[in-house]
Amino acid sequence: MNHLKPAQTLEAIMTGAETKAAMPLKRLIIFGIFAGAYIALAGAGSNMAAFNLLSDSETFGIGKILSGAIFTVGLIMVVLGGAELFTGNTTMIAAAIDKRITLSSMLRNWVIVYICNFIGGVLIAFMVYYSGVLSSGEGMLGAVTVKIAAGKVNMDFGPALVSGVLCNWLVCMAVWMSTGAQTTVGKILSIFFPIWLFATAGFEHSIANMYFIPAGIFASSNQLFTALSGVGSDALSNLTWSGMFISNLLPVTLGNLIGGAVCVAIGYYTALADNK
Repeated sequence: MNHLKPAQTLEAIMTGAETKAAMPLKRLIIFGIFAGAYIALAGAGSNMAAFNLLSDSETFGIGKILSGAIFTVGLIMVVLGGAELFTGNTTMIAAAIDKRITLSSMLRNWVIVYICNFIGGVLIAFMVYYSGVLSSGEGMLGAVTVKIAAGKVNMDFGPALVSGVLCNWLVCMAVWMSTGAQTTVGKILSIFFPIWLFATAGFEHSIANMYFIPAGIFASSNQLFTALSGVGSDALSNLTWSGMFISNLLPVTLGNLIGGAVCVAIGYYTALADNK
């Protein structure tokens, strides 16, 4: 059999949560930074692949399809590389409900991993900016980077939260299905399609935004990039570190928690716990 049954997948998810809850601090920090970096690198690659398409409304949808396909590499690296990603780790709540892990050990994992994901994302954002790669396409890559970030920090709370729910519902389904897959190819395919779907749809992922928004903040210091972006001064005024946390990461993170913990972990646990 190349794929576990749903009840077996739930058991594997909870067993994995026990390992995550007991992970030594040093390993948790390193793997958390790695995961943030992997997602950030996928974000950088997805923007490079499609910036010319994303800058034109007539080709925007095609650009999202292409960038979404490239972005899947991020979670593939996280899962196959054994890194620690906050959004995927929201499924740990099933093990907490089953009393396999304590609430405090789950929260320890979430907080440390979230902070370390942020460090990894910002580090890659700075490195991408400093490398000069954003000047590609006569500055259009930098312009699109600014435009994407400005759009994210100017979302209303409700839409950002709901978009976060939809995003991590799909991300955690990728984690769920890849956990059930018993071959490397099966794991890759299980990750590819849900992540492609969320990225193409444009839903909000808190850890990905730890790259996209800082990259936009760094890029906004370049006058050519901001001029080419076509973003107005009012929208640019909120493209700040405080704007990132208050206007995007707060609602999107809450939405990601609901999407992963409630829609996937608690939903499947409620349906399957009697059949474990």
